Order: sequence, then C-alpha cells, then structure tokens
Amino acid sequence: MERFSITELMVPLAEYATVSKDATLFDAVSALEKAQEEFDATRYRHRAILVLDQKKQVVGKMSQLDVLRALEPKYEEMLDKSQSHQRFGFTKKFMKSILTQYKMWAVPLDDICKKAGNQTVRKFMRAPSEEELISESATLNEAIHQLVMGNFQSLLVTKDNEIIGILRLTDVFAAVFHTIKACGI
Repeated sequence: MERFSITELMVPLAEYATVSKDATLFDAVSALEKAQEEFDATRYRHRAILVLDQKKQVVGKMSQLDVLRALEPKYEEMLDKSQSHQRFGFTKKFMKSILTQYKMWAVPLDDICKKAGNQTVRKFMRAPSEEELISESATLNEAIHQLVMGNFQSLLVTKDNEIIGILRLTDVFAAVFHTIKACGI
C-alpha cells in the first residue's frame, strides 16, 4: 500500500468546493454543484464543502448531511452537535415516530429551502478536529487507519500546518481496490 502517496490521492484545495464562512447555504450548495461539474469525470464526485476564512484558510467543513440538517432546524433541538455524527442504532419505527412527533419537514420543502438563502454556513459548519487532519507525508496505511478508526468520509491534508487538500475515503478505497484487482487472485 505504500506505493500510493497522500498527495497523489488527495484532491487539492483549488479543485474542491469552497465558500467563505459568511456564505449562505445556497452559496455552499451552488459551489458544490459547480465543483462537481468541473471535477474530473473519472473520479467520484465531491460530497462536502470546505469553509474558508478571510485568509483563504480552511476553518470548517459542511457535508451533504450537514446541509440537510441545516434546512430543518428541529434537528438542532434533537441532536447534540457532539453526537450528531454517531450512529445511534434507532429502529426505523422509532425514527418515523420522531419525524411525526416533532413535525419535522412539516412545512413545504419550498419554504424550508428559502432558509438556504438566509442562513450562513458559519452556523452549521464543523471545525476540523485533530483526528481529521493528516500530514501530506503520512503513509497510506496511516490514512486508512485514521479513516477507519474515526469513521470519517475524508481527511484534511496538511503541509506546514496549512490545509492543502482533502483525502476522500472514495479515493483511498479506489486505490485499495485497484491494488487488490492487480493481484489477480
């Protein structure tokens, strides 16, 4: 697995969907759509938006799930942010009862989507944790270990304490898959 480097597999920051922390949810979704259209068609599409400060440094990330959560404010009431990305193991019946009890998504989607133009990503972005960062000089084995142990969809790649790209689970999996396939077993 050492024949792949982190920088070979990562998506450089310049090629990824980014917005300022003052951008609206609408701006974030538009940036994601634009980045997907412009990205190499042979690779998997982006699933997150990186949030930048005034100095163009990454200060947060918003996943597709984060955007959906932002459109229904009752999720914020229900889920503590520190636990919102963990799997709870709820049954389908229980989850449906929560939907009904809290009257979630009760207003028409058009009304909910209007909120996307008013709310900034700053409110819904997640600042990267130490566990989500990986050095460009790390090995692929280290990256796989971090992805698995952290249950992450991506890691932010650093060089001299600055984020330079994103290493996505899909790209790591593709490298592993091609290695397995090359074995010809």
